Amino acid sequence: MSDPILLALVGATFLLAGTVKGVIGLGLPTLSLALLSIVTDLTQAMALLVMPSLVTNMWQACAGGNGAAIVRRLWPFLGMAGLTVWLGALALTRLDLALLSGLLGLLLIAYGGASLAGLRLSVPAARQSWAGPLTGAVNGVLTGMTGSFVVPGVMYLQAIGLSRDALVQAMGMLFTVSTLALAAALQGHGLMTMELSAVSAAALIPALAGMALGQSVRRRLAEAAFRRVFFASLVALGLYIFAGALARFL
Repeated sequence: MSDPILLALVGATFLLAGTVKGVIGLGLPTLSLALLSIVTDLTQAMALLVMPSLVTNMWQACAGGNGAAIVRRLWPFLGMAGLTVWLGALALTRLDLALLSGLLGLLLIAYGGASLAGLRLSVPAARQSWAGPLTGAVNGVLTGMTGSFVVPGVMYLQAIGLSRDALVQAMGMLFTVSTLALAAALQGHGLMTMELSAVSAAALIPALAGMALGQSVRRRLAEAAFRRVFFASLVALGLYIFAGALARFL
């Protein structure tokens, strides 16, 4: 990570991702992972997003005043989402990274496409006792394999009838737990080097600057239109990543 051009790209990526989060309140880990996986390998991209994702989502997880109620309701989901990351991360040392990059592309397409289509599932309360841990486990495995925190975890949170504020806070909790578990898994598998940790910590500066910028321009933008552009961009990035991975794998 000593290449100045690569370091500049990392800084620009987190500035952009932070700006997006400042405008619409989400997207920093997902967008930064998607962009970084294009200019570096998947494991390095996952390591680089740790500190910016952790700090920005810890703030989101603590804000809103619904923390205790969310934890009481969702601890099986959140617990499994964290515990199974290690299992998924085993794939990073055993499978071709091109295959895992292709999986990341598919997850981005699924998340962006479902969001653009306004797809909203519903999970009745009677099924949440088993659907929550199952969804959390799947989310954790996919997080370990690809670094993406959103599928199917965010879709599950949207499906259980949380209020808007509680949903935002619950997503922050999911992303915080997932980031901590991912950092531990990468470290345990020898993929989180001191150099990558230092660059990840430094990337927090442009990420926070981007959030401040995004919040300052939020009032001047049509948030709904910006969201559509964001999710359409995720689909395009997912297609690009999947096509590139398929070409390398074949």
